[in-house]
Amino acid sequence: MTRALPDDQSGDDFPESPVVLAPQGEAGPDPVPVLVTVTGPDFPGVNAALFAVLAEHEAAMLDVQQATIHRRITLSALVTLPGDPARLQSALDLTMPSLGLSVTVETGGDASSVHPFSSHVVLVLGRPITAANFAEVARGLAALRVNIDRVRRIADYPVTGLELRVSLPVNDPPSDTALRQALAAAARRAKCDVAVQRVGLAQRAKRLIVFDVDSTLIQGEVIEMLAARAGCEDEVRAITEAAMRGEIEFAESLHKRVQTLAGLPESALADVAAELELTPGARTTVRTLKRLGYRCGVVSGGFTAIIDRLVEELGLDFAAANELEVIDGRITGRVIGEVIDRAGKATALERFAQEAGVPIEQTVAVGDGANDLDMLAAAGLGVAFNAKPVVAAAADTALSYPYLDAVLFILGVTRDEIEFADAAEGLLRRVPL
Repeated sequence: MTRALPDDQSGDDFPESPVVLAPQGEAGPDPVPVLVTVTGPDFPGVNAALFAVLAEHEAAMLDVQQATIHRRITLSALVTLPGDPARLQSALDLTMPSLGLSVTVETGGDASSVHPFSSHVVLVLGRPITAANFAEVARGLAALRVNIDRVRRIADYPVTGLELRVSLPVNDPPSDTALRQALAAAARRAKCDVAVQRVGLAQRAKRLIVFDVDSTLIQGEVIEMLAARAGCEDEVRAITEAAMRGEIEFAESLHKRVQTLAGLPESALADVAAELELTPGARTTVRTLKRLGYRCGVVSGGFTAIIDRLVEELGLDFAAANELEVIDGRITGRVIGEVIDRAGKATALERFAQEAGVPIEQTVAVGDGANDLDMLAAAGLGVAFNAKPVVAAAADTALSYPYLDAVLFILGVTRDEIEFADAAEGLLRRVPL
């Protein structure tokens, strides 16, 4: 059947378009906008069948959207027609049902605005994402009168990822801060991760990424692994946790912890370096980013003797870390040179960007502790990874699942793209979770 298309095609925030009659003797009214929607089983030739009929009726294209899920297709075309839409309806009613497809034709509306401009992209991550999760996020957006324009799945492993393109209301739009706060609250209620960024070139223009090391690129804390060999692991862990919570300055905590290592043989550094375990998804993340042309680096409050091995293993471009003093084959309990602390990490990021010729706006920083805060703030995009609450609240976005490749999804890379590239190099595999 043919029915009238609402004047507002995309939400409550666009005014109705006035009807303008052409004066006598002048050209007639503009062609009528027509929305044609086809649904049914997906198979090769659905588009060909629809557009063949549209071509016969001299349709001019304004917009086309297609979604396919579980082998079912929804294909919509917004067109203008020089003739009677009823004739198009009759032709479609003859063609589409014979292919097992349903079709509707809606006429009228304002063709001057095909669809709203999606101003933000919202990423929802869960394992799994339940209907209740998604409903909570949708309610958070609706409360701010933010419209969901498009939804697509971008990942099914190691987490499920849904990407939402959304548009703000024209009248009294929420600020970016208000939008992030509302979605952060929805994420806490839904027990999933929600990240939000502005749509635009900046989202896809990142060229340098810098990772914190301990509990970010690798599992665990290097200094605690060394402390275990010195018999003071509990003491060092307590100092580390206080520093990561921001209760004591990092430089002070570093010196206190390093003092407990005095007398440890230098060979302990090589032993710990050999025992490092990468965070799940770390290799995939670095490999994928380097394929995309990213420069990759690490900045760590840990130690060069251990970080250097990690840099070589992953093929990283930049590194900054602290240097332990070793005399006569023994760790002295002192740090040589300038300490890579909270301010030092931000300085290292800026130095890496300058050396790589990358504007700071095109950088990404990933970290988990209070000593990462300046680095996260300085970067074009700061990502808190399994972070302490104070860090998660301050970062541009936060991830709570222990899979580093979720960072790729924030950067707009899909799991299909990752695995297609891995398969081409014989590296594709999925580890049971």
